[in-house]
Amino acid sequence: MSAATPRRRRMSRDERRRQMLDVAEQVFGEHGYQATSMDEIADRCGVSKPMLYEHFGSKDGLLLACMRRSKAELLDVTQKAMAQATDPADILWRGMVAYFGFVDSHSASFAMILREPFGPPETMKALDDARAQQSGLIAGVLTTFVPDAPADVIDAYTQIMMGASERLAQWQTGRPEVSAEDAARYMTDFCWSGLSKYLSGAG
Repeated sequence: MSAATPRRRRMSRDERRRQMLDVAEQVFGEHGYQATSMDEIADRCGVSKPMLYEHFGSKDGLLLACMRRSKAELLDVTQKAMAQATDPADILWRGMVAYFGFVDSHSASFAMILREPFGPPETMKALDDARAQQSGLIAGVLTTFVPDAPADVIDAYTQIMMGASERLAQWQTGRPEVSAEDAARYMTDFCWSGLSKYLSGAG
């Protein structure tokens, strides 16, 4: 008598939602926002299209959910990485490795978001919110570890690091031979030469 075939465990609602977001991020990255269809996402997930709409409401809502999740994950990985640092150089290095490592693991969708005009105003606001989140994190770190730097220098370097990091990340995504550590080293070398003169009071 043959053994009964084990029954596949049914996904919980949260697990199914995570699966949908994982697949959607992959498909958005492969095709771009405009060319992505809800049919393909549903097919890859093994669910009905109405179920996708039940969770996210629309393709715009699905993209927005992907962006909000990425925003939360990026903050989490960079904060945890920098929390282990012991000095200004180390905190900058760890933060940059975490950032470029995150970009590397989401390279297709990251490249799509930065190159393609897409979606309703809410998606652009989500992107701006993610930038503001990282900007606040960087400014707070610089204020703590480079206390001799004037406020306008903190603001200026925060914007420089944000803009340069995005451009460098775009460059990195097209070059698989460039690791997250390579990109982080380029960025820290660039920033540190300008910030080091303000470190006299930072220990």
